[in-house]
Order: sequence, then C-alpha cells, then structure tokens
Amino acid sequence: MTEAMSNLEAPPMSRRVLLNALLSGSVGVVVVGALYPVVKYFIPPSAGGTGEGVIAQDALGRPIRVSELLATHAATDRVLAQGLKGDPTYIVIDNGAVANYGLNAVCTHLGCVVPWNAGENLFKCPCHGSQYAANGKVIRGPAPRSLELVSVTVDGDNIRFSPWQGPDFREA
Repeated sequence: MTEAMSNLEAPPMSRRVLLNALLSGSVGVVVVGALYPVVKYFIPPSAGGTGEGVIAQDALGRPIRVSELLATHAATDRVLAQGLKGDPTYIVIDNGAVANYGLNAVCTHLGCVVPWNAGENLFKCPCHGSQYAANGKVIRGPAPRSLELVSVTVDGDNIRFSPWQGPDFREA
C-alpha cells in the first residue's frame, strides 16, 4: 500500500493557481485605481502650452486692442480681461502705456474677484476686506500674499498674457 501511495502524485493545482492569480490581479487593479487619484492630487499640473501665452480678451471673448484700450481708459487705469486659464486678469495702464505686468484678479485669501477702486487707487476684496496696492501688493489682510503677477507683452495691436518669470519686483 505504501508503494501504491508513493506512485500516486498529487495533481497539479492549476485551478488553485489560476484563482489565486485572478484574485491577486483584481486586488491589484483596485489598489492602483484607489491610489491613482491620491498620487495625481499631490503632483501639480503642468502649465502646458508653448509658453507663448494667450491673447487678452474682453468679457465676450473678443481680443482687446491696445489702440482702443488706451483711447478709452485713463493713464493709470486697471482694465479687467480674461487671462491665463480664463482667470480674470487686470491689464495695468501706467503713464498712458500698457505695463509689462498684469495682475490676476483672484484674491489670495478665498478666491474672490477683487475689483479695482480707482477713487482710492487700490484693490478692495469684497469678501473679507483685504486691500492691495495699485501694483497688487497686499497692504491689509487677511490675504496672505500679494495678487499673482502675469507677464504682459504688446504684440502688434494685441495684448498677450504669459506666466510670470523671475522674482517679484514688489518684494524689493
């Protein structure tokens, strides 16, 4: 009987191996599916594009013309436009010309759009009272930072916004 038992070998466990592989694979898919959004949350999105920027547009999506802008606004005005990623962005008119920087109009405290108050020559946030100087530097909180800078170039009769490169000139 011992000889007969020794001749009998256990059958290969192909079903068990297959089921273990299926179970391991399905658990792996669930784990990867659950971790993907977490990992994506911690990796900042790229700015994208070629770095050439976008043409400044008015509220209706029409390009803002430099000649019309300077003819219809004061020499030290701030004009709201659609900027990078569609964010509201101020075009700064300085001494009758378009300045080389613009200001993202989104408050750095809670994300409200900050209107320009020409009478007081500053930006006042309607949500929590933050105030910014004419160049966007925070002068009264609770906003933790100044308004974000945007690089502005005049391209013919168009105004082009691109991400700000370099140090913040307001911190000097």
